[in-house]
Amino acid sequence: MDLKVSDLGCRRGEDLILSGVSFGVKAGRALILRGPNGSGKTTLLRNLVGLSRRPSGAVNASTDLMAYAAHADGIKSQLTVEENLRFWAQVFGTNDIDAAVEHFSLEPLLRRHAQHLSAGQKRRLGLSRLLLTGRPIWMLDEPTVSLDVENVKIFAEMIENHLATGGIAVIATHVDLGLKNADILEISQFRPRHDEQQNPFLDGAFS
Repeated sequence: MDLKVSDLGCRRGEDLILSGVSFGVKAGRALILRGPNGSGKTTLLRNLVGLSRRPSGAVNASTDLMAYAAHADGIKSQLTVEENLRFWAQVFGTNDIDAAVEHFSLEPLLRRHAQHLSAGQKRRLGLSRLLLTGRPIWMLDEPTVSLDVENVKIFAEMIENHLATGGIAVIATHVDLGLKNADILEISQFRPRHDEQQNPFLDGAFS
């Protein structure tokens, strides 16, 4: 299915920071969110996956169709790499962790506890979770942090493979991933007018 966002408003705390956000992403394509630090990329992603307040607008896709990868890797430090993968596989109702292990070359790390991984290894483990979700829409917030050049390429290949199967990716990143089927959305264009920021009626019913 395609993703369609219509007239979305986004708040950070009590402040309205984005207004009238509208865009569409067709199956098999990625959307790259661009904007300076603090412009609302993270807030928009959290809004789309249902983790922050939505004072206005609509999203046509259920959050059950979305997988979210944020700044935190979502790793249980007391578990091994393999135990982390199997935990996620159980949560998402999948049984096979082989694709995740193979794509990010995690085989040598399977018995290592996550607390003993380097920052880059933790990031690879966290991103590999996406391959276990079975969800068609990936929402990714600065996913390449802590990855070296080679693993950025490996990550980009994972995105390309996801798109090739009809998936969708919405990615906040300053890194050029070289994706073939990607569009760019500059979110600074959705900064609200001063009168909108001060309008108390925007605190009404949430969709």
